Amino acid sequence: MKIHGEAEVLRIYIGESDRLGGRLVHEAIVDEARRRGMAGATAMRGLLGFGANSLVHTAKILRLSEDLPMVVEIVDKPDRVAAFLPLLEDMVSEGTITRYKVQATFNCPMRVREVMASEVATVAPDAPLSEVLNLLLEKGIKAVPVVQGRKVVGMVTGGDLLKRAGMGLRVSLHEALPQDMRGEESRKLDVAGKTARDVMSGPVVTVNIHARVPEAASLMASRKLKRLPVVDDAGELAGIISRIDILKTIATATAVSDTLHPQLPQGLKLTVGDVMLRDIPTIAPEASLEEALNKLVATPLRRVVVVDQEGHVVGIVLDGELIKRFNQREHPGLLRALADVLIPGTTTGQTFGVSVSEAMRPDVFTVQEDMPLTAVLQRMVETGGKRLVVVDGEGRLRGMVDRDTVLRIIGGGQ
Repeated sequence: MKIHGEAEVLRIYIGESDRLGGRLVHEAIVDEARRRGMAGATAMRGLLGFGANSLVHTAKILRLSEDLPMVVEIVDKPDRVAAFLPLLEDMVSEGTITRYKVQATFNCPMRVREVMASEVATVAPDAPLSEVLNLLLEKGIKAVPVVQGRKVVGMVTGGDLLKRAGMGLRVSLHEALPQDMRGEESRKLDVAGKTARDVMSGPVVTVNIHARVPEAASLMASRKLKRLPVVDDAGELAGIISRIDILKTIATATAVSDTLHPQLPQGLKLTVGDVMLRDIPTIAPEASLEEALNKLVATPLRRVVVVDQEGHVVGIVLDGELIKRFNQREHPGLLRALADVLIPGTTTGQTFGVSVSEAMRPDVFTVQEDMPLTAVLQRMVETGGKRLVVVDGEGRLRGMVDRDTVLRIIGGGQ
C-alpha cells in the first residue's frame, strides 16, 4: 500500500574503517536499524571528502585511502527517528549526524513497526504493585510489560490487579477518583506486599516487529488481548501495539478511498447489523440510580442504555461518568458509597436519591445499523468510544458494536 506523509531522514557521516566493538560502524548502524524495524537504511561510500579534522579521503588510485568517507541514511516517521536517535548517538563516537524533514511515499504493506509505540513504560519483576499502579495512572495506560534486561517476561494489566492483587476498582475508574482515595488503594497494595512478578500474566504473548497489522489484530482477537509487546528478531522489546493503534491504522487506510483496498480485510464490507451485539441492558429515565447500578455491575459491557417508552435512546449510564459526577458534587460519602457499589461482589444500603435522568450522560455515541464497518471505524476513532450504540433510522435502540468485534473482523474473523 502507498502511505503518504511526513517523514524524517537521519544522515550519518563517518569513516569506512570506523569501528564499534569490533564491528564496522556503518554495518552496525544498518543492522541495528533493520533489527528495530526502521523503514529503510542505506550505506554509501564516498569518492572524496573530509571531516572536522580536514583530512582528505579519496578513492583516486594514486591516493587510495584506507578510510574512505561513508554516509548512512535512515528514513522513517518522525517519532521513530526520535526514538532511534539516542541509540545512534551512542554508536557514533566520531563523525556527524544530521536530521531533516521530508515528504515521503512509503510503498510497503502495513507492518506492526509502522504503527507501534516505540517508547514503552516498563517495570522490573520485583517492582511493588503500588509503583505499578502509579505508573499506569501517570502514563494513562492500562498495562505495562515486565522486563528483565530487554526481554519481556510478563505483562501486568488492570485486570491482573483486579484478579490477583485484590484491587477493587478498574484502573480507568481510579483516574476519576480524588487523590486521597487513590492513595488508599496504593497503601492497600503496599500492605499486601506483592510485586509485579506475583500478579503478571505469562507466558507473555508477543508479536514480531515485521508482522503485518492484520496478523497482530488476529492474534489479539484470538487471545482476547488489548495490546501486544512488539519484539525484534532477537526477541527483545522494541515497542507496544494496542487495539486502538490498529483501529486508527485501518481507519486511515480506509479513509483515502471510496472502495476497499484489496490488501485490507474484506470483512470490513459488512454492516453494523451483521455483527452487532443484541442483548443490551436498558433502563427508563425515571428509574432510580440504584436500579441502574445493579444492571451496570451485572453486565460486562459496563454501561446501561437509557430508553424511553418507544425504545428511543435518550442517554447512557457509564460507571466512569458517575464517578466524575459524584466527585464534582463534593459529597465524599456518596462518592465512597458509589465506589463501593462498583466493586464486583459488594453491596451497599446507600440510597443516592438520584434518578437515571439526572445521572445519565445525554449525548450518546451512535451509529446506524446499516452503516458499513469502515464508517464505524471512523466513528470510533473520531469519538474515542470503545462501544457504540446502534440505532435505527428513528433513533430506536437496535444493539451495540464494540472494538473487540471490529478487531476480530480486521484479523480475518467473522
